[in-house]
Amino acid sequence: MLRLPILYSFRRCPYAMRARLAIAAAGVSCVLREVVLRDKPAALLAASPKGTVPVLVDMDGRVIEESLDIMVWALQQRDPLGWMPVTAGARAEQAALIADCERDFKPHLDRYKYASRFTDVDAAAHRDRAARFLARLDRQLVSHQGLFGEHRMWADIAILPFVRQFALTDTDWFAAQPWPHLQRWLSAFLSWPLLETVMTKFEAWDRVAAGVVFPDACAYQEPWHDQ
Repeated sequence: MLRLPILYSFRRCPYAMRARLAIAAAGVSCVLREVVLRDKPAALLAASPKGTVPVLVDMDGRVIEESLDIMVWALQQRDPLGWMPVTAGARAEQAALIADCERDFKPHLDRYKYASRFTDVDAAAHRDRAARFLARLDRQLVSHQGLFGEHRMWADIAILPFVRQFALTDTDWFAAQPWPHLQRWLSAFLSWPLLETVMTKFEAWDRVAAGVVFPDACAYQEPWHDQ
């Protein structure tokens, strides 16, 4: 196998999903090791003792432990879809929205979807608090196909996996909400060929083989309306 960066991933994790999306969009090859989170391999823990995914180990030994940093790592090498904002101001604006998602939405998503893991949690109350952020996104999507223009950008890709996770928790409830722009945005994401690529099921890494080369195709080039 060619000498490539190593990506430790878990298919359904939204953080790992957005990292894989950026890597696949950039067409940057890596060796993917699918992790079983209840039985984390020693190699992952040696690279990143916190034991969460995604983790990327570059060919020079540098370890990148945060999904947003992995996205930047990939897109700085190649960005054929123009996901990264060109100016520092635009990048800061998108980074602020991503931070709001992780502060104002993700904790409530966890307590809505995984209420049994917490003590004295009202799942419906957390669903409703998370919904405030989704309503904000719906308003932002009124005039554009994406959060910051007519095509997906860094913020869209960083946030969409979490909105997907929320919507799948109770699809009937989500479909009944007055968020037509958000629902259109999510629907386009769910039918996107690139998402299908990064959601390919791989066997758990057996700790003997190197892993699988990911992605197995060049970066996608479709315009938004074809996605």
